[in-house]
Amino acid sequence: MKKGVLWTIIVAISFVVMLVFLDFGQPEFKKTDIIYHVTLANPDLYKEGVFADSFTIQKGEYLFRFVPNGDSPEILSITLAGRSFSFSEDFELEGNSHETGISVYYTWDYIGEKRLSIPAEQELEILINPHGNIQGPVSLDIIKM
Repeated sequence: MKKGVLWTIIVAISFVVMLVFLDFGQPEFKKTDIIYHVTLANPDLYKEGVFADSFTIQKGEYLFRFVPNGDSPEILSITLAGRSFSFSEDFELEGNSHETGISVYYTWDYIGEKRLSIPAEQELEILINPHGNIQGPVSLDIIKM
């Protein structure tokens, strides 16, 4: 009888260890390759109301990712220009309300074309125009897909 209980305990412990170390189809989170990042939270970053910068980008597929809030600019115009690439989009801030039963909260995102297809490695100039709202903070990433 003691042998049976001992084997049951060993099998149970082995099963628990297996559960801890196996993935069981959990989605694998890949590291995000951030190619460009800027947080616009200081009016001093703008010259004549527009933020300007440049960076090098490789050939490939990319995506804009924003971290806005309710104070972020309502319209955020982004222009990218390089040797063999040009992009311009007016992103519009959209708030979505979520009700929890005892409260309401909002999430924010910019609506517009967020995908970029860069044909060759090149230097890009980025211009970000918040249309006068240089006080509203927003972060922007360009990430590799």
